[in-house]
Amino acid sequence: MHTSALVLFSGGQDSTTCLADALSRYTRVETVAFDYGQRHRVELDARLQVLAALRAQFPAWAERMGQDHLLDASVLGQVSDTALTRDTAIAMQANGLPNTFVPGRNLLFLTLAAALAYRRGLDVIVTGVCETDYSGYPDCRDDTMKAMQVALSLGMDRKLLIETPLMWIDKAQTWQLAHDLGQQADPAQGGQALVDLIVEHTHTCYLGERTQRHDWGYGCGQCPACQLRASGFARYQKP
Repeated sequence: MHTSALVLFSGGQDSTTCLADALSRYTRVETVAFDYGQRHRVELDARLQVLAALRAQFPAWAERMGQDHLLDASVLGQVSDTALTRDTAIAMQANGLPNTFVPGRNLLFLTLAAALAYRRGLDVIVTGVCETDYSGYPDCRDDTMKAMQVALSLGMDRKLLIETPLMWIDKAQTWQLAHDLGQQADPAQGGQALVDLIVEHTHTCYLGERTQRHDWGYGCGQCPACQLRASGFARYQKP
Protein backbone atom coordinates (compact mmCIF):
# COMPACT_ATOMS: atom_id res chain seq x y z
CA MET A 1 0.00 0.00 0.00
CA HIS A 2 1.56 3.28 -1.10
CA THR A 3 1.42 6.08 1.46
CA SER A 4 3.67 8.80 0.04
CA ALA A 5 4.07 10.70 -3.21
CA LEU A 6 6.23 13.28 -4.95
CA VAL A 7 4.25 15.59 -7.25
CA LEU A 8 5.91 17.36 -10.17
CA PHE A 9 4.41 20.75 -9.36
CA SER A 10 4.87 23.66 -11.75
CA GLY A 11 2.07 25.75 -10.30
CA GLY A 12 -0.21 25.34 -13.31
CA GLN A 13 -3.78 24.10 -13.54
CA ASP A 14 -2.80 20.53 -14.30
CA SER A 15 -0.12 20.08 -11.66
CA THR A 16 -2.31 21.75 -9.02
CA THR A 17 -5.12 19.32 -9.80
CA CYS A 18 -2.63 16.45 -9.58
CA LEU A 19 -1.41 17.75 -6.23
CA ALA A 20 -4.98 17.90 -4.91
CA ASP A 21 -5.54 14.35 -6.14
CA ALA A 22 -2.39 13.13 -4.38
CA LEU A 23 -3.35 14.93 -1.17
CA SER A 24 -6.71 13.18 -1.25
CA ARG A 25 -5.04 9.74 -1.36
CA TYR A 26 -1.62 9.85 0.32
CA THR A 27 -0.69 10.75 3.88
CA ARG A 28 2.63 12.38 2.93
CA VAL A 29 3.01 14.44 -0.21
CA GLU A 30 6.06 16.43 -1.28
CA THR A 31 6.40 18.68 -4.32
CA VAL A 32 9.18 19.44 -6.76
CA ALA A 33 9.65 22.10 -9.44
CA PHE A 34 12.38 22.75 -11.99
CA ASP A 35 14.06 25.96 -13.02
CA TYR A 36 15.16 25.27 -16.58
CA GLY A 37 15.39 28.81 -17.91
CA GLN A 38 11.75 28.75 -18.97
CA ARG A 39 10.37 31.86 -20.62
CA HIS A 40 7.36 31.73 -18.29
CA ARG A 41 9.53 31.65 -15.18
CA VAL A 42 6.77 33.52 -13.36
CA GLU A 43 5.28 30.07 -12.74
CA LEU A 44 7.97 29.50 -10.11
CA ASP A 45 6.55 32.40 -8.11
CA ALA A 46 2.92 31.46 -8.79
CA ARG A 47 3.45 27.94 -7.46
CA LEU A 48 4.43 29.29 -4.04
CA GLN A 49 1.17 31.23 -3.94
CA VAL A 50 -0.74 28.08 -4.81
CA LEU A 51 0.96 26.09 -2.05
CA ALA A 52 0.23 28.83 0.49
CA ALA A 53 -3.40 29.05 -0.58
CA LEU A 54 -3.87 25.28 -0.39
CA ARG A 55 -2.47 25.20 3.12
CA ALA A 56 -4.66 28.10 4.24
CA GLN A 57 -7.91 26.97 2.64
CA PHE A 58 -7.70 23.20 3.07
CA PRO A 59 -6.44 22.36 6.59
CA ALA A 60 -6.94 18.61 6.10
CA TRP A 61 -4.57 18.72 3.14
CA ALA A 62 -2.14 21.05 4.91
CA GLU A 63 -1.40 18.28 7.40
CA ARG A 64 -0.27 16.04 4.54
CA MET A 65 1.84 18.59 2.67
CA GLY A 66 5.53 17.94 3.14
CA GLN A 67 8.68 19.59 1.89
CA ASP A 68 8.76 21.53 -1.36
CA HIS A 69 11.84 21.28 -3.61
CA LEU A 70 13.17 23.47 -6.42
CA LEU A 71 15.83 21.89 -8.62
CA ASP A 72 18.17 23.54 -11.09
CA ALA A 73 17.59 22.05 -14.54
CA SER A 74 19.15 24.94 -16.46
CA VAL A 75 20.98 22.51 -18.72
CA LEU A 76 17.68 22.19 -20.64
CA GLY A 77 17.82 25.87 -21.51
CA GLN A 78 21.40 25.43 -22.67
CA VAL A 79 20.79 22.51 -25.01
CA SER A 80 17.34 23.42 -26.38
CA ASP A 81 16.19 26.07 -28.82
CA THR A 82 12.44 26.35 -28.28
CA ALA A 83 9.75 28.95 -27.77
CA LEU A 84 9.71 28.07 -24.08
CA THR A 85 13.43 28.70 -23.60
CA ARG A 86 14.00 31.49 -26.15
CA ASP A 87 12.22 34.75 -26.97
CA THR A 88 10.82 33.50 -30.28
CA ALA A 89 7.33 33.32 -31.74
CA ILE A 90 5.32 30.16 -31.11
CA ALA A 91 4.91 28.21 -34.35
CA MET A 92 4.58 24.73 -35.79
CA GLN A 93 7.75 23.00 -36.98
CA ALA A 94 8.39 20.90 -40.05
CA ASN A 95 8.21 17.72 -37.94
CA GLY A 96 4.61 18.49 -36.97
CA LEU A 97 5.42 19.48 -33.39
CA PRO A 98 5.02 23.01 -32.02
CA ASN A 99 8.26 24.75 -31.12
CA THR A 100 7.05 24.83 -27.52
CA PHE A 101 8.22 21.22 -27.30
CA VAL A 102 11.37 21.07 -25.15
CA PRO A 103 13.15 17.82 -26.11
CA GLY A 104 13.95 15.64 -23.13
CA ARG A 105 12.17 17.89 -20.62
CA ASN A 106 9.83 15.35 -19.05
CA LEU A 107 12.47 12.62 -19.31
CA LEU A 108 14.92 14.73 -17.32
CA PHE A 109 12.25 15.87 -14.87
CA LEU A 110 11.22 12.31 -14.11
CA THR A 111 14.82 11.17 -13.71
CA LEU A 112 15.58 13.96 -11.25
CA ALA A 113 12.28 13.36 -9.46
CA ALA A 114 13.08 9.65 -9.14
CA ALA A 115 16.47 10.42 -7.60
CA LEU A 116 14.79 12.80 -5.15
CA ALA A 117 12.05 10.29 -4.36
CA TYR A 118 14.71 7.65 -3.71
CA ARG A 119 16.49 9.90 -1.22
CA ARG A 120 13.28 11.05 0.45
CA GLY A 121 11.75 7.56 0.69
CA LEU A 122 8.72 8.41 -1.47
CA ASP A 123 6.79 5.65 -3.26
CA VAL A 124 4.96 7.39 -6.09
CA ILE A 125 5.85 10.08 -8.63
CA VAL A 126 2.86 12.08 -9.89
CA THR A 127 2.92 14.09 -13.12
CA GLY A 128 0.21 15.96 -15.02
CA VAL A 129 1.02 14.77 -18.54
CA CYS A 130 -1.94 14.03 -20.79
CA GLU A 131 -2.67 12.49 -24.18
CA THR A 132 -6.20 13.85 -24.51
CA ASP A 133 -5.67 17.63 -24.60
CA TYR A 134 -2.04 18.13 -25.54
CA SER A 135 0.14 19.45 -28.35
CA GLY A 136 1.48 16.13 -29.56
CA TYR A 137 4.48 16.16 -27.23
CA PRO A 138 5.98 12.65 -27.40
CA ASP A 139 7.19 12.85 -23.79
CA CYS A 140 3.57 13.22 -22.60
CA ARG A 141 2.41 9.90 -24.01
CA ASP A 142 1.28 7.00 -21.86
CA ASP A 143 3.83 4.72 -23.55
CA THR A 144 6.62 7.13 -22.58
CA MET A 145 5.46 7.17 -18.95
CA LYS A 146 5.30 3.39 -18.78
CA ALA A 147 8.76 3.07 -20.32
CA MET A 148 10.17 5.61 -17.85
CA GLN A 149 8.59 3.76 -14.94
CA VAL A 150 10.30 0.55 -16.00
CA ALA A 151 13.65 2.23 -16.68
CA LEU A 152 13.71 4.20 -13.42
CA SER A 153 12.63 1.22 -11.33
CA LEU A 154 15.38 -0.89 -12.86
CA GLY A 155 17.97 1.85 -12.62
CA MET A 156 17.15 2.63 -8.98
CA ASP A 157 16.70 -1.06 -8.09
CA ARG A 158 13.51 -0.02 -6.38
CA LYS A 159 9.95 -0.15 -7.68
CA LEU A 160 8.73 3.36 -8.43
CA LEU A 161 5.19 4.07 -9.58
CA ILE A 162 4.55 6.92 -12.02
CA GLU A 163 0.97 8.15 -11.77
CA THR A 164 -0.69 10.26 -14.47
CA PRO A 165 -4.16 11.22 -13.17
CA LEU A 166 -4.95 13.40 -16.20
CA MET A 167 -3.71 11.08 -18.96
CA TRP A 168 -7.11 10.23 -20.41
CA ILE A 169 -9.22 13.28 -19.57
CA ASP A 170 -9.58 16.63 -21.35
CA LYS A 171 -9.30 20.14 -19.88
CA ALA A 172 -13.01 20.43 -19.10
CA GLN A 173 -12.81 17.17 -17.17
CA THR A 174 -9.69 18.43 -15.40
CA TRP A 175 -11.66 21.45 -14.13
CA GLN A 176 -14.43 19.08 -13.03
CA LEU A 177 -11.94 16.83 -11.26
CA ALA A 178 -10.66 19.85 -9.33
CA HIS A 179 -14.22 20.69 -8.31
CA ASP A 180 -14.84 17.11 -7.15
CA LEU A 181 -11.60 16.98 -5.18
CA GLY A 182 -12.37 20.29 -3.48
CA GLN A 183 -15.85 19.06 -2.58
CA GLN A 184 -14.40 15.86 -1.16
CA ALA A 185 -11.79 17.71 0.89
CA ASP A 186 -14.20 20.21 2.42
CA PRO A 187 -17.93 19.63 1.78
CA ALA A 188 -18.87 22.71 3.79
CA GLN A 189 -16.71 24.95 1.61
CA GLY A 190 -17.75 23.25 -1.62
CA GLY A 191 -15.86 22.22 -4.73
CA GLN A 192 -15.91 25.68 -6.24
CA ALA A 193 -13.35 26.81 -3.65
CA LEU A 194 -10.59 24.75 -5.28
CA VAL A 195 -11.66 25.83 -8.76
CA ASP A 196 -11.49 29.48 -7.66
CA LEU A 197 -8.05 28.89 -6.15
CA ILE A 198 -6.82 27.43 -9.43
CA VAL A 199 -8.29 30.32 -11.42
CA GLU A 200 -6.74 32.97 -9.18
CA HIS A 201 -3.31 31.58 -8.34
CA THR A 202 -2.11 29.06 -10.92
CA HIS A 203 -0.12 29.97 -14.03
CA THR A 204 -0.37 28.38 -17.48
CA CYS A 205 0.47 31.06 -20.07
CA TYR A 206 3.58 30.27 -22.12
CA LEU A 207 4.44 33.97 -22.37
CA GLY A 208 4.41 34.50 -18.62
CA GLU A 209 1.58 37.05 -18.80
CA ARG A 210 -0.06 37.79 -15.44
CA THR A 211 -1.58 41.23 -15.94
CA GLN A 212 -4.59 40.18 -18.02
CA ARG A 213 -7.34 38.57 -15.90
CA HIS A 214 -9.93 36.34 -17.57
CA ASP A 215 -12.71 34.24 -16.06
CA TRP A 216 -10.36 31.23 -16.30
CA GLY A 217 -7.35 33.02 -14.78
CA TYR A 218 -4.37 35.12 -15.86
CA GLY A 219 -2.68 34.90 -19.24
CA CYS A 220 -2.22 36.40 -22.68
CA GLY A 221 -5.29 34.54 -23.95
CA GLN A 222 -3.60 33.83 -27.29
CA CYS A 223 -0.89 31.23 -26.76
CA PRO A 224 -1.80 27.52 -27.09
CA ALA A 225 -1.69 26.99 -23.31
CA CYS A 226 -4.11 29.84 -22.67
CA GLN A 227 -6.45 28.76 -25.44
CA LEU A 228 -6.56 25.20 -24.14
CA ARG A 229 -7.23 26.34 -20.58
CA ALA A 230 -9.90 28.83 -21.69
CA SER A 231 -11.77 26.38 -23.92
CA GLY A 232 -11.73 23.75 -21.20
CA PHE A 233 -13.09 26.20 -18.66
CA ALA A 234 -15.88 27.25 -21.04
CA ARG A 235 -16.92 23.62 -21.55
CA TYR A 236 -16.73 22.94 -17.81
CA GLN A 237 -19.10 25.85 -17.10
CA LYS A 238 -21.77 24.68 -19.52
CA PRO A 239 -24.77 23.14 -17.70
